[in-house]
Amino acid sequence: MKKITFLIAFCLSALAYAQDKPNILIIHTDDLGYHDLSFTGSQLYNTDHIDQLAKESVSFTNAYSSYPRCTPSRYAMITSTYPVNEDKGFLGGIPDEKNFIKQFVNAGYNTSYVGKWHLGKGPSKPEKFGFNHTYAAGEAGGVGSRFHPFNTQKNGKQAKYDVPNVKEDGKEGDYISDMMTSETIKFIKSNHKDQPFLAVLAYYAVHTPIEAKPEDEARNKEQLKSMDFGDTPEYIEEGHGRRKMRQDDAAYAGMVENVDENVGKLLQTLKDMGIDKNTIIVFSSDHGGLSNDGHKGKRHLATTNLPLKAGKGWLYEGGIRVPLFVKWADQLKPRVDDESIILGMDVFPTLLELATNKTVEGLDGKSYASVLKAKDNWKDRTVFWISRKARPHSTGDSKMAVVRSGDYKLIEYLETKALELYNLKEDVSEETNLAEKETAKKEQLYTLLKGWKKAYLIPSKTKIRKPKAEGDKKGKGKKKN
Repeated sequence: MKKITFLIAFCLSALAYAQDKPNILIIHTDDLGYHDLSFTGSQLYNTDHIDQLAKESVSFTNAYSSYPRCTPSRYAMITSTYPVNEDKGFLGGIPDEKNFIKQFVNAGYNTSYVGKWHLGKGPSKPEKFGFNHTYAAGEAGGVGSRFHPFNTQKNGKQAKYDVPNVKEDGKEGDYISDMMTSETIKFIKSNHKDQPFLAVLAYYAVHTPIEAKPEDEARNKEQLKSMDFGDTPEYIEEGHGRRKMRQDDAAYAGMVENVDENVGKLLQTLKDMGIDKNTIIVFSSDHGGLSNDGHKGKRHLATTNLPLKAGKGWLYEGGIRVPLFVKWADQLKPRVDDESIILGMDVFPTLLELATNKTVEGLDGKSYASVLKAKDNWKDRTVFWISRKARPHSTGDSKMAVVRSGDYKLIEYLETKALELYNLKEDVSEETNLAEKETAKKEQLYTLLKGWKKAYLIPSKTKIRKPKAEGDKKGKGKKKN
């Protein structure tokens, strides 16, 4: 009898503990640039729901991805480490005590991952990483088509990797972002009301292929008729290719607005269920918009990151600066933080502290919970990037390394050793190189950058590999770098 009474008391106390925790919803977009929202300045893309979310959130002007491409930036976010491996690493080798998702599971959370994973298979699958529920999450970095059957491209060829679940569950005319939203809503509604949830919805939008619903594209074609781009050229030469200078693609606009429509559905679901005030909502992107091509040929460029320089693949602001909004009604006072420097790898340390008051030591990402609560300011923070896997053929970029410290940003072109210095507070477009004018600041930042590279570009951090299976022949099983 005593044992039964103890078990009942234990369960009740655990239940009460769970009810005290907030739910968490992370909405992560793919290739969405900082200025791809009307809230951040777009004149074409109408994002009413996301704009409203931003107005009810702490929004960051100086938020960055940790890498200018998909996989490394997502690896940095999920592991809270600098992605110096520039690959998906080996998530299966991360110890449980440094695995944020398992930390949430241990704290009583029901976890879900819907959408673009692109971080490995086998022991590195989202299910193995700690997510209780997954959907449309696999090796694929994109979809063959946004319309059913999804994994077949317009030319009839199969996509390199299939997005799981969607072909079987969908029907003719279905649009993949809608299906992913519906699955996330289904997860939220089916979650036990006494158990907190952590749900990640990682849209494949607005990555290529650029395909919108016909009605969304038609609406934006009409809007474009009344827009005047003045003397702004459509393209300029940049790097090994071109940079697009206008937001004038109706299909891309339709894709952005479909994401916005689906965000509205998610927010309305939380409100209808009465859990909106106890749900932390994070909205962001994995890196800047695709605005540049390379020397291989003129690819379809659908957006620009103006007034930011360059785009996806580059370490200029257009490639790494992203929208970031964090809402927690009645807990975080809505405001715009235009000073603190935040990285994608800071997201999970922050959420873990906010939700459970726990921390994970020994990682690069830091919790900005105190910044969200306006108790701290990170305007003088020093952060780093490196991109040694340039794609001059497709996005026109070169191998670069970067340090930002406070208002100043130093860029090193790794092959030529050329240095560029910018004061981002005064020159967010990175038009005026101060390297020859402010030599002391240049040398100060270059010393920081060289020290970081010496500490981080070492085999234990850059050669993250899945262990070779027992019995494998020498050299077999190694992943290409």
